[in-house]
Amino acid sequence: MKKKIKEIEYSTDQFESALGDSNSEKYILRLYIAGMTPKSIRAISNLKTICEDHLKGRYDLEVIDLYQNPQLATGEQIIAAPTLIKKLPLPLRRIIGDLSGTERLLVGLDLKKT
Repeated sequence: MKKKIKEIEYSTDQFESALGDSNSEKYILRLYIAGMTPKSIRAISNLKTICEDHLKGRYDLEVIDLYQNPQLATGEQIIAAPTLIKKLPLPLRRIIGDLSGTERLLVGLDLKKT
């Protein structure tokens, strides 16, 4: 006597979730700017675009204006602005500039391999 095995269809999301998908890690990002200069505005815009395209729902972004909080520059050893610091997931990374180099930013955030 043969038994029929019931076939079950799973979506890609369900499959990756069952595997403990590493893409579910939460990103903690801090962007340090020096006022609302064109370079700062570009950095904010570029970073928000990358986050929404590649980290939707998996990131916390804090924008810190060093003109309003200059003491934070010393604590985080900020020597230039804009500077992005990826706190989590480890390793900690620093990216300086207006974040317009998409490929460089993706590699820096460990979202793309070199």
